[in-house]
Amino acid sequence: GAMMDNRFATALVIACVLSLISTIYMAASIGTDFWYEYHTQSPAENVSEAGRSIWEEFVSKDADEKTYTDALFRCNGTVGLWRRCITVPKNSHWYSPPAFSFFPPLETDMTTNCISFSLSDQFAEKYIEPGNHNSGTDLNRTYLWRLQFLLPFVSIGLMCFGALIGLCACACRSLYPAIATGVLHFLAGLCTLGLVGCYVAGIELLHRKLPLPEDVKGEFGWSFCLACVSAPLQFMAAALFIWAARTNRKEFTLLKAYRVA
Repeated sequence: GAMMDNRFATALVIACVLSLISTIYMAASIGTDFWYEYHTQSPAENVSEAGRSIWEEFVSKDADEKTYTDALFRCNGTVGLWRRCITVPKNSHWYSPPAFSFFPPLETDMTTNCISFSLSDQFAEKYIEPGNHNSGTDLNRTYLWRLQFLLPFVSIGLMCFGALIGLCACACRSLYPAIATGVLHFLAGLCTLGLVGCYVAGIELLHRKLPLPEDVKGEFGWSFCLACVSAPLQFMAAALFIWAARTNRKEFTLLKAYRVA
């Protein structure tokens, strides 16, 4: 009766909220640059003389993996899925500010600048010795990097597709399609887990090739944590969708289910 329907409605509402939160978290983690952060203990003054060349190498079109990773080590770098950033002294003699700036300059002489990975960067081969293309292709790192770029989009796509099916289900007043929505959310959760796994493995393999200098600490940042939180939310939403749809069958199915339970 009404009692049952309320339970399903509640489950579906909670599932939709979880789904929405996990989508927002995924979108935020894809769009931010704090997947991995490097903290260097050496003072920034050391960088200022070399600053211009570091910066020019960092942003140049043909900056190889070793070049930009060294810069990340030396300049408190942060890396996202799309961009890499370093913090450099704002000395006018070598740093030219961008044409437009979203943020008013802070009262410090340091500035954080980012450069995007191009699509060809995302799919480019990684070499066994970073930066040395004569050393052959490192297939593991190449495919881990490509997967960490593609999986978040697959994950969000699956959830959006699930949401569309959910809307159709509401229009048809039927709970059957909620099973499909649940399955899609489950697959999205697997993609998110895969993304997190690929990212961790990729960083691990990179640091084996390019070990962190003595005075540099590396740690996963909050963008990475958002993706980690997103996966269990997707699984919980999936479980609720599937539970509500499966349990809301005819009365005899419910009775049978209760006997089993």
